[in-house]
Amino acid sequence: MQPITPLLLSVVVPLYNEEDNVALLTQKIHESLVGYSYQIIYVDDFSKDNTRKVVQNLKDDKVHLVELKKNYGQSLALAAGLDYAEGDYIITMDGDLQNDPSDIPQMLHFAVNEGYDVVTGIRQKRKDSLVKKIPSKIANFLVRRVTKLNIKDNGCALKVFTKDIAKELNLYGEMHRFITLLAHLEGAQIKQVPVKHHARHAGVSKYGLERVFKVVADMMLLLFIRKYFQRPIHLFGIFGVLLIILGIFINIYLLIVKLGLGEDIGTRPLLMFGMMFILAGIQLFTIGIVMELLIRTYYESQQKRPYRIKKVSVGGPTS
Repeated sequence: MQPITPLLLSVVVPLYNEEDNVALLTQKIHESLVGYSYQIIYVDDFSKDNTRKVVQNLKDDKVHLVELKKNYGQSLALAAGLDYAEGDYIITMDGDLQNDPSDIPQMLHFAVNEGYDVVTGIRQKRKDSLVKKIPSKIANFLVRRVTKLNIKDNGCALKVFTKDIAKELNLYGEMHRFITLLAHLEGAQIKQVPVKHHARHAGVSKYGLERVFKVVADMMLLLFIRKYFQRPIHLFGIFGVLLIILGIFINIYLLIVKLGLGEDIGTRPLLMFGMMFILAGIQLFTIGIVMELLIRTYYESQQKRPYRIKKVSVGGPTS
């Protein structure tokens, strides 16, 4: 694959306790991007080991170290790197050497020559334990069923983005798992390509079975964002109106029973349900209005980033 030299690439890698991996990873990125103009952006998510020192000791002019003030998690570390990146195309990958930088040139080919906004990897012959594979398969299945977006491997961190798409991504919580879906919601054209996958070179995995619950919670939020983020009144308002109508019908029925048949309705549970439906409906409708106003405020005034950077170093320990 011939290098596309006029373009600047940004390789964004969140790091957390990867002191034994980062030097070799840097070497492999250099070997894979010979002939390209690029910057390597390591975002240190407040590592507890010597990751920062190892990066600084590389004394590499292509390496930028973004140090966060505390541990924010992978999503916000990735967001910090995307915001800092200056490249025309932005590549994301993990820092544990399970992604192979040699796959980047072929992915760039699809982005540059075929016009895709996002090129995402599908890990072939995954070298992970069942503790990682099973939650990943469950999450991928659920995402496909709920969102109707046929992404085979949402968990692959190796991706290539155009600059305009990458800069529009708003990552919070654990949303890095759904970054391809977020790009799709921004109108991105997506290409999936097979990529290599290796066993972890050193260190320990930060993931376990508990991430299934995080995936489900974030997926519910994404489902709301996908369908109702710009019109929450359509979700809460419709349910609210339906409950109010149901409560009114129940109370009309009870009124007919009371006035027409002369029966006592004061002790009937149905009366309580009728009042509860009306009150719940009013509450849901009110929530819809409040959320509609909050969404408008979000779009019109949200400028603050959800992370804080301690300092930035380029090519060495000086900031």
